[in-house]
Amino acid sequence: MDATLTRRQLVDWRTAIFTIFLVCGLGFASWASRLPSVKQVLGIDDFGVGVLLFVIGAASIVGLSLANVIVARWGARRGMFATIVSFGIGVAIAGLGVQFLESYAVTAVGLAFMGLGMSATDVMMNVEAAAVEQSFERTLMPLFHAFFSLGTVAGAGFGILMAASQVGVAWHLWLVGAIVLGAGLVALRFVPSREIVHDDPATAPTRKERFAELAAVWRDPRTYAIGLIMLGMAFAEGSANDWLTIAVVDGHGQTEATGAIALTVFSVAMTVFRVLGGPLVDRIGRVWTLRILAVTAAVGLVTFILAPSLPVAFIGVALWGAGASLGFPLGMSAAADDPTKAAASVSAAATIGYVAFLCGPPVLGWISHQIGILPTLWIIVALIAMSGFASGAAKPIAGSKVGAGHH
Repeated sequence: MDATLTRRQLVDWRTAIFTIFLVCGLGFASWASRLPSVKQVLGIDDFGVGVLLFVIGAASIVGLSLANVIVARWGARRGMFATIVSFGIGVAIAGLGVQFLESYAVTAVGLAFMGLGMSATDVMMNVEAAAVEQSFERTLMPLFHAFFSLGTVAGAGFGILMAASQVGVAWHLWLVGAIVLGAGLVALRFVPSREIVHDDPATAPTRKERFAELAAVWRDPRTYAIGLIMLGMAFAEGSANDWLTIAVVDGHGQTEATGAIALTVFSVAMTVFRVLGGPLVDRIGRVWTLRILAVTAAVGLVTFILAPSLPVAFIGVALWGAGASLGFPLGMSAAADDPTKAAASVSAAATIGYVAFLCGPPVLGWISHQIGILPTLWIIVALIAMSGFASGAAKPIAGSKVGAGHH
């Protein structure tokens, strides 16, 4: 059985997982912010950049698959020691490949390590966050994801500063890699070994029992219903990150700067609602929160698509960001309701959500090439509606003290 943690140990555990969410967002956005410099130094075109992004995406999907095995075999805490190292070293190798070696191949290898480590860490930090949430007996998952969002904002801002100061890509990414490794590994020292996330080899199930537990989760209909909630909202979030600026420019005829402002509005709305989301869920419940926000996201996206003017389009973007903010974290929270299979369930839910997040934007890109970007966004409206209809699956199971709400 897990030992009872003191209040100080619980707070340290929560702070450690906040830190890991933050540095993951920082590392990812730092690389993305230097893509123009990478393109220039390596002398590649948009297709070459696309191949590098494909390498990250493919490695990330491999990392998602490995994360389930790592959690089942070694536990979330021990697994993250390896995956954070992969992430941080991958960032550093990518910097070396760009600036000093000017090697496309070495850069791609670095991005492969980065994508693999980032996505595997992502699954395991959500497993830990769900365990923290259950220990505190209140909704915290949106706040964890807000820290990731804050990390991406910090990473993008730091990248703009480094680029404006003409700091080389390698020096920038080496510094970021050191921050990811240093902060991530120090934070893990404050994460307790918990049976609930398979950390204790002495009391945890056997390897055969762990893999049987993982397989059983994939046979549970609730896993797929929660997956539908997360899939719809992952598409809503991922499509905005990759296509909102293009939709503003090509669909509404605005400048690139206006597109960047629209993406900032989306990101700020999403982050604010993630910060505020926990108390809202604890007040009205997980299911009603998801239903209301699904309507909000759908109304916002429809408003953006049909907007007759720029101010109306920005209102739509804000509603879209606010509405899409909690589907992913609350899906994770729902998956963790049963502590006996929380690690396996969260791993499975994370896999469904992240595959949608990674694969959705390229699919939308192909469709938009056929019919245009604004008509393509109606597909996202339909997926958001699907997410809203599936939200009943997030109802807390009997005995769970997180997400039930109180009126």
